Formats: sequence, structure tokens, C-alpha cells
Amino acid sequence: MIIGCHVSFGSEQLLGSAKEAVSYGANTFMFYTGAPQNTIRKPIDCDLLAQAKNYLLENQIDIKNVICHAPYIINLANKKDASKWDFSIQFLSQELARCDTLGISYLVVHPGSAVGLTKEEALQNIVDALNLILEKNYTCKILLETMAGKGTECASTLEEMAFLVKHTKKEVGVCLDTCHLHDSGVDLKEFDTYLEQFDQEIGLEHIGCIHINDSKNILASHKDRHANIGYGTIGFETLLKIIYHEKLKGIPKILETPYIGETWEDKNKVYPPYRFEIAMIRERKFDDNLLEHIKAYYNK
Repeated sequence: MIIGCHVSFGSEQLLGSAKEAVSYGANTFMFYTGAPQNTIRKPIDCDLLAQAKNYLLENQIDIKNVICHAPYIINLANKKDASKWDFSIQFLSQELARCDTLGISYLVVHPGSAVGLTKEEALQNIVDALNLILEKNYTCKILLETMAGKGTECASTLEEMAFLVKHTKKEVGVCLDTCHLHDSGVDLKEFDTYLEQFDQEIGLEHIGCIHINDSKNILASHKDRHANIGYGTIGFETLLKIIYHEKLKGIPKILETPYIGETWEDKNKVYPPYRFEIAMIRERKFDDNLLEHIKAYYNK
């Protein structure tokens, strides 16, 4: 099983990301090449990159399974302000180039929000943007993320995602997000039915990554609020069936769950839950006292 989590990309860049992932018992990870809310990016340090690649080999992590995530500020769907749309295209192109330098195979992208446009216009804008970006042959592949449908988000339905994949001239993939699927209205207890529909409309071969998150919301809430594994409305057993699904073998699974303390008690201190959530998943056993175990570990 290829499973990891979201990690930081700090002063040691990819090397630091890899070290953090290994500390959680992960065999893959996802990172941003800078803060997801802004465009500030430091040049890639070639020496740190070489060290990172050696570290990944030593810890048996295949860099082909490592995922990068594009910043949230990119919106390919809205073209009302041409300069902002052009900026999104240029910045996403820059991120793809950075991924190529790092040797990363997949870049997850939120397709964008319509904001004052019809969904049809917004979807076509996304396709047009992707076609412009992919005129250059990047090694890194774009994965469009399934969205919860918050506000005017695009790609919150199978039909919208299928439109994007089919109308982009060069191949793009899909990143499934369990919280987003649930919040968009997909009943994950019937996940086999969804996979069959996905295969018919898009093709399972297009799935390049899966974000594993529980949800704080009821089905079809369109809110997008992640919960820790087994502590939300999707539930541990349902998520476990998705993670271990026979048709999804070999696809990287990435946790994006909240730090403990951020959404639970003791808000002055927050702790990463990933070591314990990954252990739960590997052991297939739910920890109903996750908070106390995490606090005890990080305060020992």
C-alpha cells in the first residue's frame, strides 16, 4: 500500500518533506513548493534535491509516487478578468516546471470556481487554460481534484470532471478526494457504484492520486471540512474499504486530515495526527482514543 500525508516544504525543501514523511511511517507524501495562499517561491536548491533523492532511495520511497499540490490562488475557471486568468496560467506553468526540476510526476490542481459565470463558461475556460498550459510538454502530469461544490466550484460532479478530461487536448488525470466526494453528494458506502460510473465516464486509468479524508459534514452539504480518519461522517470502515480497494492498488493515498488540537480541545497546542492515522490504516484497527495517544506521544 502506498500511503502518506501532506508535509511541509521548508528550509530543506524536498529533503525536509521526505524526512517528515518518514517520521510518520509514510512511504509517500504530498507537498506544496511554497505557501498555498501566495506566489512566493524560492529557487530549487540542487544540492538539497540531490540529498533528497538519496534519502528517498535509502528509505524505499519511490519519487514517482510523491505528489505536489498547486496553490489555492490559481483559478482557471474565471476569465472575466483576463489578467488574473493569464496569471493563473503562467503560475501553474511555473509550478509544473518546478515539478519537472524536482522529478515529481503529479501535480494536483483545484480546477477553479465560476464566480459570476455559468458553469458551462467556467468549464470551457478551464479547458482553454489547460490546453494553453500543455502546449509545452511537461513531464509532470496535472491531476484535477474532485471538489465538494462549495460556492461555484467546478468539477464537483462526475459529468463536469468528464467534460474537463475529455476536452483537454493532452492527457490530464484525476485526484479523488473522499471528503469532497462525500460533501458533493457521493455516498461512499456505495463506492463500487461510483467507481463503475467513473470508469464508464472517464476511465479508472485516469486516477493518479486519492486524498483520504473524513468529513465533518452531512452527505451533500457542499462545505468541504475535513475530519480525522474515523472521526467524521464517512467513518473508518468506509474509508478503509476505499484505501484497500482492489481496483485502486498502486495509487498513492494521501491524508490531509486536521492537526489534533486545531479542531479538538487544547487549541494552544496542535499535533500532526499522521503517524497514528497511518498506523490505524495499516493495522486496520480504529483508535477511539486518538487525541490522548497523540498528546501523550508528543509530550513525552
